[in-house]
Amino acid sequence: MTPKNKIVSFFFILAVLLTSCKEQKEEKQTEGPTQMEQVMAIHDEVMPKMGQLGKLVGQLKPFADSLGPESPQAKAVRDLQEANRSMMDWMQSFGDRFDAEEILEGKALSDEKKAWLNEEEAKVKEVKEKINTSIKNAEAILSESN
Repeated sequence: MTPKNKIVSFFFILAVLLTSCKEQKEEKQTEGPTQMEQVMAIHDEVMPKMGQLGKLVGQLKPFADSLGPESPQAKAVRDLQEANRSMMDWMQSFGDRFDAEEILEGKALSDEKKAWLNEEEAKVKEVKEKINTSIKNAEAILSESN
């Protein structure tokens, strides 16, 4: 094989490989989000609300302190704090179970980690519900107070 033929063959093989990789990547993108991506989307949806939890606690705390621990305001403060704690606990647990490559780069999961991901998905959905419910309740109480 002449050097010219080797170069042509090399570029032909390179072109085939690049085309093949591109097609596989496009196939993956059209499959829809992975379970890991769905879990992270839930996290990303509620994480920005964490500041709102703290703000609402600050607004309700003076009422709760003056009205006592059995007041709706005190219960709302506890619910907001519990929602915050739930998110922090979930993030800690999730970070302990999965590494950055699995979370961010789609690294394949072992069967054990696939089972863990199912558990973590259920947990993050509960966290989302706690956050949204506690915010809605706190805002309703504050609007009644004004």
